[in-house]
Amino acid sequence: MIALLLIIVPLLGGVLSFIVKQEKAVKTWSLLVSLITLAAAVWLAGFGNTAGENQFQAAWLPQLGSSFSLLADAAAVLLCLLTAIVYPLIFLVIWKNQYESPAAFYGLMLLAQAGITGVFLAADGLLFYFFWELALIPVYFLCSRWGGERRIAVTFKFFIYTFVGSLLMLAGLVYLYYQTPDQSFAIQSLYKAPLSSEQQTWLFWLFFIAFAVKMPVFPFHTWQPDTYEQAPTAVTMVMSALMVKMGLFAVVRWLLPIFPEGVDQFDNVVIGLSVVGMIYASLLAMQQDDLKRFIAYSSIAHIGLMNAALFVNNESGLQGAMIQFFSHGVNVLGMWIVVELIEQKLGTRKMSELGGLAQKTPVLAILLVIVALANVALPLTNAFVGEFLMFNGLFQFNVWYAAAGGISIILSAVYTLRMIQNVFFGNTNERTAQASDINLREQLSLIVIVAAIFVMGIYPQPVFELAKDTVSVLLTISR
Repeated sequence: MIALLLIIVPLLGGVLSFIVKQEKAVKTWSLLVSLITLAAAVWLAGFGNTAGENQFQAAWLPQLGSSFSLLADAAAVLLCLLTAIVYPLIFLVIWKNQYESPAAFYGLMLLAQAGITGVFLAADGLLFYFFWELALIPVYFLCSRWGGERRIAVTFKFFIYTFVGSLLMLAGLVYLYYQTPDQSFAIQSLYKAPLSSEQQTWLFWLFFIAFAVKMPVFPFHTWQPDTYEQAPTAVTMVMSALMVKMGLFAVVRWLLPIFPEGVDQFDNVVIGLSVVGMIYASLLAMQQDDLKRFIAYSSIAHIGLMNAALFVNNESGLQGAMIQFFSHGVNVLGMWIVVELIEQKLGTRKMSELGGLAQKTPVLAILLVIVALANVALPLTNAFVGEFLMFNGLFQFNVWYAAAGGISIILSAVYTLRMIQNVFFGNTNERTAQASDINLREQLSLIVIVAAIFVMGIYPQPVFELAKDTVSVLLTISR
């Protein structure tokens, strides 16, 4: 029942947000809904180890062999917890922002949360597709209405990419449905579908393209930098910290277990594309002046490593990727929070127009440096554990992939330190000389991020335990 609450609370909260008239009231209501959802997610992660709490099933479309079936296994719990943590932090950071039609803005934000959480919990193929689309639709309207000057063209490109990928996945799901012994969309029935090697070959690509677009990984990434740049920063936070995990999680939940022969046949292709994308995106990140595009390309590089680690399909790689799902979400959210705070105070995201902020905003500078160093996997930070395991898994699979991927680690240190230098150090200018440090509310959001970075970096055992359960089950099913 707790699993159901993680969807119902933001869904109902989002619907009710549309009828709240006053801006402050809708902000307070949205924050309250997100905190209730967070409490439920914490309870599920800490105590929800019984079938009554981590599973739910009800009749939905019995004539199609589909039920409203939810399963909060270890992987889903980890990502539901991440989603529940991200949302209240976003609402705290954007508290002073003024939006046209705030009721619609906050309502769509909460509906997106319901859809994203549903993707992580769905244990039925058709239900999974329903939530996959439910998460996309609010984000489309958020970007097209509250985005930048080029929002219409950019959002249309984003929609076409994701919609085509979704149609490919739906076609694959329908075909799988007819291959199951009982003609059912239930996850266990799909796992047991008797598929030949030839069937797995083309079905693999129908699903992988849909998931690769959502992550995104090279060469399906071209929608991302423009969309991140044009979307409202609050929406970009959701897309970067959470929506990309939908694609990665889908690989774990659906692709690896259902198409093991397809994975074995194309693992080198996927890993090769991921490694190329890591280096390519890192080189582009070094050339960016806009902070949003900088983080967008940095994120593509990190996602590429996680995707490669999933497809090595060994214990170290899978466990590292699972841990990094959570760590990357925390770290990239911290980076976006800093970008949002800088833009709120100074009205620009261009590094060439910044500089010397450490003299005027020392607290923001200290917190940003911690988050940025976690982003490059410095030891004792949360990302170090996951990246070490992922590279170990890559090394076990193929030493050359690990060596090539290691280049991106060097590049990430270069572009991250360059960003810190250009934004926070050096001399102030006319714009940055008037900057003021962040207030207590803004500090709180970043302090939570920094605390998570150090707690997971020093004591990652709880996340290890969650990841271990999913990895052991996955390795058993896929082999």
